[in-house]
Amino acid sequence: MRYGQIRRYDVANGPGIRTSLFVTGCTHHCEECFNQEYQDFMFGELWTDVQTAEIIDHLSESVNNGLTILGGEPFQNIPDLTSVVREIRGYTSKSIWVYSGYTFEQILEDDKKLELLKLCDVLVDGLFINSLKDLSLKFRGSSNQRIIDIKKSLEQNQVILLEI
Repeated sequence: MRYGQIRRYDVANGPGIRTSLFVTGCTHHCEECFNQEYQDFMFGELWTDVQTAEIIDHLSESVNNGLTILGGEPFQNIPDLTSVVREIRGYTSKSIWVYSGYTFEQILEDDKKLELLKLCDVLVDGLFINSLKDLSLKFRGSSNQRIIDIKKSLEQNQVILLEI
């Protein structure tokens, strides 16, 4: 797996101060994607245990509210990302947000994607659609995207939106 960057303190991709991991590689190619260079699966640096330890260290800070994973497309970085998130999850109970161009329903159809989803708490789903771009929305770029409470949605077998 490759990554483009790790932001120690990020306030744009979830509530509070979070650490954000930007993986690389994406085949969605959304029009006006804000991370076009991260679409390339060969862009960025190779992930090692050093980066996992770095994220765990960032999450141990009291000021840190959790981890956000975006990209690129996180759900096109399986199984490596699943292993990394499983390890991180062993060290923290802080929230993990994941952004994806796939919808919640599409992720449920793939056992490997579902495995990663279950390690996370919140999913911001759906392709970025430039004609639906809305700068007034919190933590998402276009109005088709949803902020989903993963645990409640899986328990109730229906999409439960997170109240922000």
